[in-house]
Amino acid sequence: MGRGKLRIYLGSAPGVGKTYAMLAEAHRRIERGTDCVVAFVEHHKRPRTEVMLHGLEQVPRGEIEYRGSVFQEMDVDAVLTRAPAVALVDELAHTNVPGSRHAKRWQDVEDLLAAGIDVVSTVNIQHLESLGDVVEAITGVRQRETVPDEVVRRADQIELVDMSPQALRRRMAHGNIYKPDKVDAALSNYFRPGNLTALRELALLWVADRADEYLQQYRGEHNIRSTWQARERIVVGLTGGPEGRTLIRRAARLAEKGAGGEVLAVYIARSDGLTAASPKELAVQRTLVEDLGGTFHHVIGDDVPSALLEFARGVNATQIVLGSSRRKTWQYIFGPGVGATVARESGPDLDVHIVTHEEAAKGRGLPVARGARLGRSRILGGWLVGVGGPALLALLLTHVDSDLGLANDMLLFLTLTVAAALVGGLLPALAAAAFGSLLLNYYFTPPRHLFTVADPKNLVAIVIFFGVAVSVASVVDLAARRTHQAARLRAESEILSFLAGSVLRGDTSLEALLERVRETFAMESVALLERESDTSPWTCAGSVGPHPDGRPEDADVDVPVGDHMALALTGRVLPAEDRRVLAAFGAQAAVVVDRRRLQSQAEQARTLAEGNRIRTALLAAVSHDLRTPLAGIKAAVSSLRSEDVDWSPEDQAELLAGIEAGADRLDHLVGNLLDMSRLQTGTVTPLIREIDLDEVVPMALVGVPDPDLSVDLDIPESLPMVTVDKGLLERAVANIVENAVKYSPPDEPVLVSASTLGERVELRVVDRGPGVPDEAKERIFAPFQRYGDAPRGAGVGLGLAVARGFVEAMGGTLGAEDTPGGGLTMVLTLRAAGPAPGPPGRPSTRTAPAAAGPEAASADNAVPQRGRHA
Repeated sequence: MGRGKLRIYLGSAPGVGKTYAMLAEAHRRIERGTDCVVAFVEHHKRPRTEVMLHGLEQVPRGEIEYRGSVFQEMDVDAVLTRAPAVALVDELAHTNVPGSRHAKRWQDVEDLLAAGIDVVSTVNIQHLESLGDVVEAITGVRQRETVPDEVVRRADQIELVDMSPQALRRRMAHGNIYKPDKVDAALSNYFRPGNLTALRELALLWVADRADEYLQQYRGEHNIRSTWQARERIVVGLTGGPEGRTLIRRAARLAEKGAGGEVLAVYIARSDGLTAASPKELAVQRTLVEDLGGTFHHVIGDDVPSALLEFARGVNATQIVLGSSRRKTWQYIFGPGVGATVARESGPDLDVHIVTHEEAAKGRGLPVARGARLGRSRILGGWLVGVGGPALLALLLTHVDSDLGLANDMLLFLTLTVAAALVGGLLPALAAAAFGSLLLNYYFTPPRHLFTVADPKNLVAIVIFFGVAVSVASVVDLAARRTHQAARLRAESEILSFLAGSVLRGDTSLEALLERVRETFAMESVALLERESDTSPWTCAGSVGPHPDGRPEDADVDVPVGDHMALALTGRVLPAEDRRVLAAFGAQAAVVVDRRRLQSQAEQARTLAEGNRIRTALLAAVSHDLRTPLAGIKAAVSSLRSEDVDWSPEDQAELLAGIEAGADRLDHLVGNLLDMSRLQTGTVTPLIREIDLDEVVPMALVGVPDPDLSVDLDIPESLPMVTVDKGLLERAVANIVENAVKYSPPDEPVLVSASTLGERVELRVVDRGPGVPDEAKERIFAPFQRYGDAPRGAGVGLGLAVARGFVEAMGGTLGAEDTPGGGLTMVLTLRAAGPAPGPPGRPSTRTAPAAAGPEAASADNAVPQRGRHA
């Protein structure tokens, strides 16, 4: 089953009649026998639109409950089950209610198209994503519901539903769009004449651009090279001389005479970079043409007339504006000139304007030979071999006594012809063949020292020699060109393979990519420039090499990358064939920048989401876990202050104990909240020093109920010292042990043991509680997480998150393992400071002291922590 076709009715504003036109189309199709249904159409209680729904089959809508209300959306599954030939889907940019199959309605339409169902839909111009900022600037209203432009561009048909602003306002005043109580507000705000006129112009221009794209695509598919004068496009040929400003202004005046005229200024440079153009003058002319609403193009080509005509036909231009030649009269011996050649070869589809100017006939440099692409040194070497070589060979052979014979002499001269072709190309080789033939005739063919030939066989031999020499020279030159092309294509394939590999690998180093560009094309510097809009200044997204250019017009080579990016290279002018590969580099650089930006946005989104989740959990904690002890304290205080009851000393002691327990609980909760806040904001700086574990662990057990019975310590005296922050480690161990005691059975004490593992020291907290499944072992370290059916009064779920954050801030790790036989073991790994301070001995089992003063955590300085939740 093939993909369905999409037809879109595009309107400039609400109420122009998009839905009405779509329903009228449905009635026409049904009359032709087409299976057409209404998948989703919103008539907005407009009587005329509602009447058009009569007689059309409507697929039942799906109902979705969201925040206590029931909403109706298009039931995509029901439409797919019904499988009509055509489905009507209104409001393509609509955002679906959470819980729907997709977030946006255009995604639902994609499913219908993929199933082979044709879709007819509607959308307003203000809902196109690329026009959001423009529409907001015009109307002052930001559109929340948008559809990507590419979705609309891919439509098989786009039909503009147009209406003049005056007619639309009359429809509004008659109550055909909004209810009467909303008409006055709408007419004085969004539906002002200026707003409607601007939106209408946006819609017309957008549809005109799409029509132009379709026209270009059709011409390319049918290989149409002639110009179709559907729109005035005026190409201005620039030479880099001062007359270019006159030509640009003249072209702009021509474009103003017809609606929708477009000016394209083009400068054609030779591939060898030998040009008399002034970069400063070209920059001024670029600015001028852009200020006048045109575009500037830089094209490489050795044959200027052919390149100019090829460019004009490629953009479907209708007119070419050229300046009068600056050459003097005697310089016309080199050819008729660009203007005359373009006028002769333009054909009937292109009008050529020759504009006079002040620089005409004032002279210009001599034309550069077309063979200059080989370089001056190779051209000079080729002519030396082609002309000087035969002369030296003739001089050598005339002074040698041995007679080699005419055949051998011809082979020697033929060798020089081949050498001239290899070094300098075809023209030096032809010169070598002609000059060699004359020398053979004069010196080596009887009668010698005369240009006459006595024996007809020798004449035939010389003619054959010349023909063979010319043929060999042509073949050698062609082979050299093909070899050069093959080497170039191989290099291009290697470069493109590198780019494809970097895309697959997901390389994100922009500087490495730009450095590869600089090395590949032997440039001095490369910069990727970007700007927010057509009028914004350029900014550098990345650069390599000394003194990169800050604007594309200042560079030797600039390649546009999308609408607001450009690759600027400094060093030399590149030939046209290099720009194709350079464009691939530019596209990859844009991908790298976009990927880096998306990663940054994703990271910010994750941070915001994490912060939002923590705030939500904090509100839940405050609503219950903090209010419960506060309520207990308040009740106890109110009871003590009551004058109606005479409390006994035992009752007063019990109430005071309840107040103290609630205050301790509040202190513990608030402490954990503050610790988590400091970890989240990165204000924890550990004060690292060397200490013994047996100095810290007993201090951490002060808050544990009945530590003598609930905790067993196994800290060997032979353990090395550890490099930690004493306060942070004490808080981390306290949270871990309290969590273990909370879940461990009353008759099973928690074991806290330590051991050495290489250059690390492991502290294990072992409980015999219910344990945690493997898939939940990481989740228990997330903030505000309680495992299983922990009671609400058990805390806000921050103890382990704070512990891991503190441990990782000190360079350690904290993880969870299963306890053999059942339970959970927390493994805390720390850096060892050095060898054991004492002699080795047997481990000693000690019981924690009943009371000790806890030391505050050293977490007041500001430095980013390294914890997963820090």
